[in-house]
Amino acid sequence: MQAESPVTSPKCDLLDSCGKFRVLVGVTGSVAALKVPLLVSQLLELPGLWSQRSDPVLHIELRRWADLLVIAPLDANTLGKIASGICDNLLTCVVRAWDTRRPLLFCPAMNTAMWHHPITCRQVDSLKEFGYVEIPCIAKKLVCGDRGKGAMAEVSTIVDVVNQFIQKAAESPQEGAGLVL
Repeated sequence: MQAESPVTSPKCDLLDSCGKFRVLVGVTGSVAALKVPLLVSQLLELPGLWSQRSDPVLHIELRRWADLLVIAPLDANTLGKIASGICDNLLTCVVRAWDTRRPLLFCPAMNTAMWHHPITCRQVDSLKEFGYVEIPCIAKKLVCGDRGKGAMAEVSTIVDVVNQFIQKAAESPQEGAGLVL
């Protein structure tokens, strides 16, 4: 009996032959998802990013396609799923299949009471242990009327961090886009 060989994927450089850096934006059910159109429009203004998506919408194809994954906003439900390894939708499947040599940025967004729950800190720490980079939430008046920490980072902050990874990849494509914030 012959042993089955493990699935292999071709080595993908962070910059393809066309020199385009590809960013995949993951969106969860947080109220902060209202900011996604602004985030995407501003990301599209960064030099070297894509102009259109033409790949199939399958989790393996997406993880092969993207050089960086930014999950903005990352709600409490999806945070818990990712920290626990649950992959029951397209985004969590992409994350589960993600090549951890590539950057994954996450932007938590949830109600202040949810943010301060003890499990949230453990879940955020789990994602950081996977090598993922947190773009921390901020304190402000939330949509629900509560005031405190839990709002998604400002779009400009997220765009700046993504741009840092693009610049780092452009400077040293062989080393990958790893950047410690």
